[in-house]
Amino acid sequence: MPYVITSSCVDVMDKSCVEECPVDCIYEGDRMMYIQPDECVECGRCEPVCPEVSIFHHEDLPEAVQQFERINAEFFAGLGSPGGARKVGRTGADHPDVAS
Repeated sequence: MPYVITSSCVDVMDKSCVEECPVDCIYEGDRMMYIQPDECVECGRCEPVCPEVSIFHHEDLPEAVQQFERINAEFFAGLGSPGGARKVGRTGADHPDVAS
């Protein structure tokens, strides 16, 4: 898991990260954004543009939000690796931990 989006994104979804991502690997759920771990190239361009300070490299995740590494990965269990968020659009779903 390269970069991870955490709880500060829930119900905010600024999307500055989406504009900065060169490989289009940041997907829109219903309440937050998610980084597809297999598509992320670890360029780090998303992290500094996030005004909510919600994006962290998986090795730098604060302890209080470490569960979001699992949440981001599990979100893609059904969606897979579609090869680009723009062609998928808003998924209309979230990981169960975020949806509740």
